[in-house]
Amino acid sequence: MYDPASEIQDYLVFGEFGGVNPSITDSSTFTFMNPDKMSDLFDHDIEGCFLYSRHWNPINKYLSGALAKLEGSESAQVTSSGISAICSAILQVCSQGDEIISSRTIYGGTYALFKNVLPKYGIKVHFCDIGNFKEIEGRIGDSTKIIYCESISNPLLEVADIQKLSQIANQNNLKLFVDNTFSPMFLSPIKLGADVVLHSMTKFINGASDCVAGCICGTDDFIHELTNINSGICMLFGPVLDSFRSASILKNMHTLHIRIKQHSHNAQYIAEKLDKLGLRVLYPGLTSHPQHELLKSIMNKGFGFGGMVAIDLVNKEKAETFMEKMQKEKVGYLAVSLGYYKTLFSQPGHSTSSEIPLDEQKKMGLSEGIVRFSMGLDNDIEQTFNRIKKCL
Repeated sequence: MYDPASEIQDYLVFGEFGGVNPSITDSSTFTFMNPDKMSDLFDHDIEGCFLYSRHWNPINKYLSGALAKLEGSESAQVTSSGISAICSAILQVCSQGDEIISSRTIYGGTYALFKNVLPKYGIKVHFCDIGNFKEIEGRIGDSTKIIYCESISNPLLEVADIQKLSQIANQNNLKLFVDNTFSPMFLSPIKLGADVVLHSMTKFINGASDCVAGCICGTDDFIHELTNINSGICMLFGPVLDSFRSASILKNMHTLHIRIKQHSHNAQYIAEKLDKLGLRVLYPGLTSHPQHELLKSIMNKGFGFGGMVAIDLVNKEKAETFMEKMQKEKVGYLAVSLGYYKTLFSQPGHSTSSEIPLDEQKKMGLSEGIVRFSMGLDNDIEQTFNRIKKCL
């Protein structure tokens, strides 16, 4: 199995004067010794030369290199948010008249982009049960360009069979795009056959809930397309990540393997304890989870099953009361997002998935009583469970 932690550990970059952390390049534009070199750079990339930070700058290059190591891709591109990464990658491939097949259980912001925005520009999206391969194959037509899914879905924690989806994509000359935000380190979609991997680095990769950032991982050719001066979406739409944030995320990545292990350990403990109480618990680390064996067969060993857990309290009022009590009992924060060192919890049907119409939420199994946990790095997870139990 791929070992992303070792790959990042072996990735060494130095500061301008030999610092163990690379220097932060606080420049929007870069100078040239002669006009010919500037002209050449407008025609093609030159290693070690930089033109303008909307294109590339040194610290963004370093962070992109680390992300490529994380995902086992040839290259990567950083962006100013996760949704800008998704939008840029999609629009680099799709034009007016093209179609996308997407999982119906995806982040609400992605759903809104696919449902409400892309059709304005002539791009049609078909939403499917990503585990129903016959349905997916039945949706493929001459205009289909992309199959899109989340490796572990937000918020229902369904696991995508990336290898099977890759096989379908390859047979039909399609690209498989996978959002891996919920599962860095323990899932490597590129190694399983994905063409492009996307992240909201706002979440686990950065891990401090202090910035918004995204990334696109793929082949050298695809990243060059994205940054092409004349036709690259990342170049021309300008979703630039600030240099200081890049430097901060790069440093945080070196503890990602430790954090993911602890997030997973705590989530597994809480999921098992809540399951024993008779609650409906959604967590791929439980043997009762419908894709538990699938995940075991494709995951990188040693990092656990991830830090995300969901429980179903059936109705909206119970869920709201429960979350209010948990914040008062110092379980964590009633807040959206995930990957923070404190536990965060929210009611996705009325927050991060609220862009999905209620009838669609019901079809996908998202009840109003579901509470999503992003388990923190709590040292005493037994104490955390006792607090949660008290709130129930």
